[in-house]
Amino acid sequence: MMANLPAMVSLKHFLVLSLALNVSLILRMVYEGDHYQQGSNNNNNKMEGYNRIIGKSRLAISSITSFANSTRKDRSGIMDKVINLDHGDPTMYEQFWRQMGDKTTIIIPGWQSMSYFSDPTSICWFLEPEFAKEVVRLHNVVGNAVTQGRHIVVGTGSSQLILAALYALSSHDSDKPISVVSAVPYYSSYPSMTDYQKSGLYKWGGDAESFDKDEPYIELVTSPNNPDGYIRKSIVNRNQGLLVHDLAYYWPQYTPISSATDYDLTLFTVSKSTGHAGMRIGWALVKDREVAKKMTKFIELNTIGVSKDSQLRAAKVLKTVSDCEEEKSENGVESFFKYSYRMMEQRWKLLREAVDSGDLFSLPKFSSAFCTFLNQESETQPAFAWLKCEGDIEDCESFLRGHKILTRGGKQFGASSKYVRISMLDTNDNFMHLIDRLSTIQTKQQQ
Repeated sequence: MMANLPAMVSLKHFLVLSLALNVSLILRMVYEGDHYQQGSNNNNNKMEGYNRIIGKSRLAISSITSFANSTRKDRSGIMDKVINLDHGDPTMYEQFWRQMGDKTTIIIPGWQSMSYFSDPTSICWFLEPEFAKEVVRLHNVVGNAVTQGRHIVVGTGSSQLILAALYALSSHDSDKPISVVSAVPYYSSYPSMTDYQKSGLYKWGGDAESFDKDEPYIELVTSPNNPDGYIRKSIVNRNQGLLVHDLAYYWPQYTPISSATDYDLTLFTVSKSTGHAGMRIGWALVKDREVAKKMTKFIELNTIGVSKDSQLRAAKVLKTVSDCEEEKSENGVESFFKYSYRMMEQRWKLLREAVDSGDLFSLPKFSSAFCTFLNQESETQPAFAWLKCEGDIEDCESFLRGHKILTRGGKQFGASSKYVRISMLDTNDNFMHLIDRLSTIQTKQQQ
């Protein structure tokens, strides 16, 4: 009986914390909604304000119920459930976008978007002007990237843009492919993406730390890094080097925004900024005109452009995010990034407590910094947890798979098999199953 006490106390603490946070959220929503109604003389606006309060309250209560269900005493079937956290599928964000109702709804008539061309005079001729405008606006609102003097290239997610960048930066006259490197642990898809087509222009060169060839190279710099969440800078730093900065996670819910990044070529994606992975939309901010033209040519040859429908929908989503930030002081509109920051903050607190309840696992330690967007000191809380199995567990991925937790092993990131990457962006139910499972594993290990 006493041996099970730590797990019971831990789970109870998780539930209390979740209830407290969500109840406070409901109270704040009601207060803001009442304030909104008092400042409006229009009956329709009052009704909209009332409906907004009810909708948000139901959402929060639903979240409480979801979290509570994971800590019931009746846990039959929970330990048999396979928890797949291998992918970074951002289903966590669905909850927020449901509460936004029709704010992001668009109607596309059958005659619209029929041409290949969006703006034939632009370098990126398939880039929708409305999407480009909202990209610039969002970066200006958040303050995470310089957009002035940049060419915007749109792609089918940042994956296509990475290949487009490699194509654009490679020398087409060289007699051998240029090496592409990234520091360990690097994004697991970099090697396979680089070598998949066996291009004569570029090839995977491995860990940037050990690259010692006196020749041109392309370094992929992911910051915050996927999988470990740390802020990264270039490693090789040689005269013949070309840099691609993958900044998919440089948003305030994941890391403090310290300044507007000012690099030659940076990549962003809708999937990690707003959670709309299914749109398959990403964008590059490119300083050099010729590089932007070559990237556009790659996408033209690859897919003859990028879906206009996806761009229009993405523009609507980005517009809604920026509108929320600019209107929140007027009518209590929820800030997407602050909402997401609170969600990530709560999840990381629960995960750290579960890990710290025993000595079987460990997590990276991050320092806090001032976030210019949130206007406060904030902590790094990555989209992925870089979990390490301690002691004599050499293959952490296999160990967790034995407990029906699917993760991505460290070897795929060029690192030790004692590490795994775990998605922090899954549904509330799956995340709480993870917390419960890790706590149970550690409790059994201590018995």
